[in-house]
Amino acid sequence: FRDAVRVIQGIGEAKKILKEFKPDKVFCKGGYVSLPVAIAAHSLKIPVILHESDFTPGMANKIAMRFANKICLSFEETKNSLKAKYAEKAVFTGNPVRKWILKGNAEAGFKFTKLNDYRPIILVMGGSQGAQQINKLVRESLDELLKRYQIVHVTGRGNLDIGIHKTGYAQYEYLDEQLPDVYATSDMVVTRGGANSLFEIALMRKKALIIPLAMATRGDQLENAKYFVREMGWSMLAGDIERKDFIDGVELAFRNEVNKSARIENGVENIVNLLLR
Repeated sequence: FRDAVRVIQGIGEAKKILKEFKPDKVFCKGGYVSLPVAIAAHSLKIPVILHESDFTPGMANKIAMRFANKICLSFEETKNSLKAKYAEKAVFTGNPVRKWILKGNAEAGFKFTKLNDYRPIILVMGGSQGAQQINKLVRESLDELLKRYQIVHVTGRGNLDIGIHKTGYAQYEYLDEQLPDVYATSDMVVTRGGANSLFEIALMRKKALIIPLAMATRGDQLENAKYFVREMGWSMLAGDIERKDFIDGVELAFRNEVNKSARIENGVENIVNLLLR
């Protein structure tokens, strides 16, 4: 009930800002913040362009679609799940990817992590907040994994284990400007099923093991993961995962050959061109 009141209040606030700013178009990426803006823009006859990152649309974008002039999709198949009146407005653009993330320097990455190129490096990250499930699995499996691999472990803020000091293991709360360089050193990535990260990893042609977040979501990460498993030849683990399952999953994912997919597109230029029309 409070959310409904906030949306109504947000529409009024957005109208005021839009009248002052006078944009030619409004671009929304979904999420509760974007919904009042989309509704306000539509009421002021300002064209609205939505972008849906995930395989299945989120609640905010589902509502905002009725106010949109164009709906950009990261996945071409998403159009099949839309109502006909929304499918007519849908355009497959691909997903925006930060170009700088693709330009890492491996030498700088080795220097930063203090690892080497003698054994493969696996980058493990659970999203910006980290992932307790993944952190636990890595720490339980560390001795076994370090026999064959080196591990860069991004734990999330406040989740470092300062008691772990092992050769071939580097842990960080968060990586920002160093992330492209660490990507460049990595042979494989273990990650959640967020669309943005998966598109980045796919464009870099990395091997991957996806562990989608299933609890407290609408299942979007699971659907994202299934798509990339089909398209890229990656591996996925879901549900209650034990230590042995994780180790076996890493081994299988590392043996997989990565597919070269023409369908994994960088959507930045496509969306910019659409905005400029």
